[in-house]
Formats: sequence, C-alpha cells, structure tokens
Amino acid sequence: MNVPAALVLEEPLERLTLGERAYARLAEHLISGRLAPGERLSLRGAAEALGVSIMPVRAAVSRLVADKALEVAPNRAIRVPVMSAAQFRDLTATRIVIEGHAAALAAERRSEADIPAIAAAEAAMRAESLSREPDLPHAVEVNKRFHFAVYHAAKSPTLAGIIRALWLKVGPVINLDLLANPERIHTGGAVNFHAEVLEAIIRRDPEKARAGIAADIKGASDFILSRGNLPD
Repeated sequence: MNVPAALVLEEPLERLTLGERAYARLAEHLISGRLAPGERLSLRGAAEALGVSIMPVRAAVSRLVADKALEVAPNRAIRVPVMSAAQFRDLTATRIVIEGHAAALAAERRSEADIPAIAAAEAAMRAESLSREPDLPHAVEVNKRFHFAVYHAAKSPTLAGIIRALWLKVGPVINLDLLANPERIHTGGAVNFHAEVLEAIIRRDPEKARAGIAADIKGASDFILSRGNLPD
C-alpha cells in the first residue's frame, strides 16, 4: 500500500510520525474509495501493508473513528460506516455549499501556477471519458485530483480541512459507485462540469466556478440516489 498523502495532510510524509503517516495513507484510501462502505479493516493487515507496527495503525484508526470516517462495530470490528440515503443527502447539501464556496474562492485567488494542475486533471478525466475501455481506478483518481487542485487554489487551509473531512465520509460512496457504474464515465456530466469550472477559474468568474462544482456534486448524488443502493 503506497498511497500519496499530499491531499490529506499538508506536511511531507518524511516529516510525519509513523502514526501520522498511517493516518494519512488510510485517510487517502477512504477519500479515494479504496475502502468500501461496510468493509472491515484489519489492524494487522493494515500494519503489514503499511510496513509499520500495529501501534501506529491503532492510533490512526482511533483518529479516523473520532472523525467518524471509521466505526467500531458491536463485535469490536473496525469498519467503514454504511451511509443511509438521508445521511448522503445531508452530506451532499453540505458539500455543495462548502465546495462551491471553495471553487468561487479559487476563481478569485488562483495564481497562474495553480492552473496547470487543474487543467491536467480535467484533461485526464476527459481522456478517460473518450476511451472505449476507460481505466476506472485512474478516472476515480483524476476526478479527486481535479477537485482538490481546485480547492487548493482557494488558498484557505480552513476550507481545505473541512473538505477533507467531508470526503473522508463520502469518498467510499461516490468513488465506489463510479467504479461500479462505468457508464457514468461516458454519459455522466462530470466531464462537462469540470471543463466549465476550469474555464471559470481561468477567467476569474467565481459564480460560474461555484455553479459548476455544485452541478457536478448534485449530478453524481442524483445518480447514486437513483440506484436505490443506500439504505433508508
């Protein structure tokens, strides 16, 4: 398990304690949808995958339980929470406000140095949508990369922390759904919304950037809810 943590913690990995490194990598797995709702997490297995002892993993898991990104089942097993439809709607409404605001700030505050990362992620997602056989894990990664490149351009550590906390909870649902429904790569509106957000940020149009991110989040949410896979 060799997962970059740049989108989860601001400090470079080499400056982090073993517990912080374990937290960063496990958090990245949640944000990227590599851990599915209801999936159990083995402390020993995670420790072996990360190349550390159980103690740093235990500390990381305790933090993630406090973040409500993991939970302790009645049998003491550690697992990813199963989200209800009502919880997902509530998270979606919150994301639209928070992430929309971050996109608007990105349009106002971005520097020229911010544009290449956003543009590269947008182009990579578009390329996957045009492929006959898209690389779904890569599509999930570049979708996440696009969003966090936009939010990084907002230059607000407070917002960045809030958004990471939201993605810790919602990442297993939205990214697992994308992996399970490859048609969304071709027929979903994410590619068009990403292009609109990129253009709005380049043109420094905060309201269009806000609207594009909001539409992207809502479109994905509506599709997921339409599948009826989330418990009431």
